[in-house]
Amino acid sequence: MTTPASEHRAANAYRHSVQAAPGLTLAVVVAAVAYGISVVTPGPVGAVPVAVVLGLAIGQVVPRAPVEKGIGVATKRILRLGIILLGARLSLAEVAQLGLGSVGLVVATLVVGFATAWFVGRAVGVSAELSALLGIGSAVCGNTAIMASAPIIKAPSRDVSLAVATITLCGTVALLVYPWIGRALGMSDVGFGIWAGLAVQDTSQVVATGAAFSDEARDVATVVKLVRNTSLAAILPLLAWWWQRSGRSAEASGGWRKAFPLFVLGFLALAGLRSVGVIDEQLGNVLAEAASIAIVIAVAGLGLSVTRDDIKQASGRSVAVGALAAAVLGLVALGAALTVGPLIGP
Repeated sequence: MTTPASEHRAANAYRHSVQAAPGLTLAVVVAAVAYGISVVTPGPVGAVPVAVVLGLAIGQVVPRAPVEKGIGVATKRILRLGIILLGARLSLAEVAQLGLGSVGLVVATLVVGFATAWFVGRAVGVSAELSALLGIGSAVCGNTAIMASAPIIKAPSRDVSLAVATITLCGTVALLVYPWIGRALGMSDVGFGIWAGLAVQDTSQVVATGAAFSDEARDVATVVKLVRNTSLAAILPLLAWWWQRSGRSAEASGGWRKAFPLFVLGFLALAGLRSVGVIDEQLGNVLAEAASIAIVIAVAGLGLSVTRDDIKQASGRSVAVGALAAAVLGLVALGAALTVGPLIGP
């Protein structure tokens, strides 16, 4: 027997599905074309960079309103599903080795990334709120960190929009450039994964950057990035305390509920099932392949999500601060990956 409440929920779910269908379908089509191009193209041209480039090109000409909701589903829910499924490739022992071994590197790069954006931003006249958002977005987990911290420091909507646009652009450039640099330097899969996990901004961009290099690099980058993501739970209270101590008004709560990404638990759960043998190697490979497909769809959505408005909206100062923070963070993380990385790799 159905109730009015259940009927209302079903109607909402149906409406959301219909609204998301065009954008999600477009992301799937872009991903499929990218797979086809990667098959017929010689050399190390994978589906991930092709999906990004196609998405960027198509996103400039497709009307935004009909596809926006579905693109959001691709870049968030489909990506999270892909990350959860990646857990089936790794045992908890491997996750612990990479995760615990990278904690020190994560803390060091967090400090470097935030400090660079904050001090440079303030030096060139960027507002305190925007400087903080650029710092936490660069150092922690991109747009998720920006949206979680904005209510705490009561950042105006324009600063939030500028920070999101800047981090999106900087991370997209890293996605396209880092794999080429990694191959030119002859980096190992583990070393490159650590570099991407430490340096690239948003979670979707990190996973895509690692996947553009190799499957193993993608797995390593994902684990390191999840350590960065979970650090947000500790950073947000510290941000509120520091903001108040500096004489600025801070919200006691608001963004904290976003501090711990629940998909991390799903990733660890599948890694646990792999560790105890519930997921054997054959099933793990099947789930990993499904994860790869989900990630390429998410990456296609990521490319589609960058619009002309993002490019126009990002002011010169905010882009300069974000780019400098990204460059400094990338260099420090690269040095760490090349020197300390081999000691913590599986």
